[in-house]
Amino acid sequence: MKQVVLNLKDGDLTVEEVPIPTIKGSGVLVRNHYSVISAGTESGVVDLADKSLIGKARARPDLAMKVINKAKQDGPISAFQQAMGRLEKREPLGYSSAGTVISVSEDIKDIKPGDRVACAGAGYANHADVVFVPRNLCAKVPENVDFKNACFTTVGSIAMQGVRNADVKIGENIVVIGLGLIGLITLQILKASGCRVFGVDLDESKVNLARELGADLSYSRNSPNLEERIKQFSRGIGADSTIITAATRSNDPVDFAGKITRERGKVVIVGLVGMDIPREEYYNKELEMRISRSYGPGRYDRNYEEYGQDYPAPYVRWTENRNMQAFLDLISMKKISMEPIITHEYEIEQAPEAYNIIKERKPYLGLVLKYDTDKRIEDKVILKSPGPVSAISESFSPVLGVIGAGIFATSILLPNLSKIKLRAATPP
Repeated sequence: MKQVVLNLKDGDLTVEEVPIPTIKGSGVLVRNHYSVISAGTESGVVDLADKSLIGKARARPDLAMKVINKAKQDGPISAFQQAMGRLEKREPLGYSSAGTVISVSEDIKDIKPGDRVACAGAGYANHADVVFVPRNLCAKVPENVDFKNACFTTVGSIAMQGVRNADVKIGENIVVIGLGLIGLITLQILKASGCRVFGVDLDESKVNLARELGADLSYSRNSPNLEERIKQFSRGIGADSTIITAATRSNDPVDFAGKITRERGKVVIVGLVGMDIPREEYYNKELEMRISRSYGPGRYDRNYEEYGQDYPAPYVRWTENRNMQAFLDLISMKKISMEPIITHEYEIEQAPEAYNIIKERKPYLGLVLKYDTDKRIEDKVILKSPGPVSAISESFSPVLGVIGAGIFATSILLPNLSKIKLRAATPP
């Protein structure tokens, strides 16, 4: 089957033939129909891979520190080998897809082969013909929702969690800063919740699209008297909550949010932005800042995501899986429209072209990959021969096979095995 992978060392992105995954524990195998290329998370990984070693260290000082600590513990050579081994490893991309279930583990009773599901999770909902997904990371797709819309479920759940953290009420005035993919979904969820929404972005085309998708008002960040416009929009009160879905190193979104949010209002950060909080503004208004973590409770909890241990609804009403279900319900009820947001569609074989749009900073919003679900997938990979048998030396030499090529094997075990002179008895 085909899968999109990235070489973290040099940034080489390819579509490769890999084995079909197997069911590992509690979960389902899904034949993907569509998957979404994330404008934020995946572009960040691709940008990091394109950097030099020094550039990678500067961009991710936390990872560089891990290498330094490893060098102190095991020595610089071992640390360098493991770091290079990690970078040489091909990294699967993708975390939001939708498709048809082809197999389920024995413990799962509420999903069966043939069901239509949306899938989530880095390392699971990859850009691949077939994926394995744990139970809590997939949600059934309503019959009137097509796969192209359903594949946005993970991204939509990120927006959903941001709205839940804002704890909005009917009739409240909400400002959304950043009208990219997640921002445009956020404003639609807010409208479905009975809120009045004011959108802000640097890009005029996104400002106009926000109006088409239901924003009550939408203006460029560079518009004159923007603060006064928001004050008038909120009838002199100020925004009840400001949700930041922008992606920028600048501290401007946080500064601006403090100015336009009413006293004792909430500022919710969903996007990756500068967070040098201006204390005086936030202190004087007694503003509440909340960080929205991905797509809901259960995220980063292995017991929940991998082992299927759900949180009881009376205590945790909206988990990441229930957020996924709620997003699909809103699409089913026509409260959210993804079609105006989908700007590009590619076959999986064209994935490198799709990622070039990100690398070259071309305009885009919803970027999806489509899969040929009619073709038969071979459950095998044909390895390329190193050469004709006749080219191999006639002298007998021992051969050592290793199953499993993880980080330890490639960075420690195999390099050391290559230094050992293996001996074998001459066959009779």
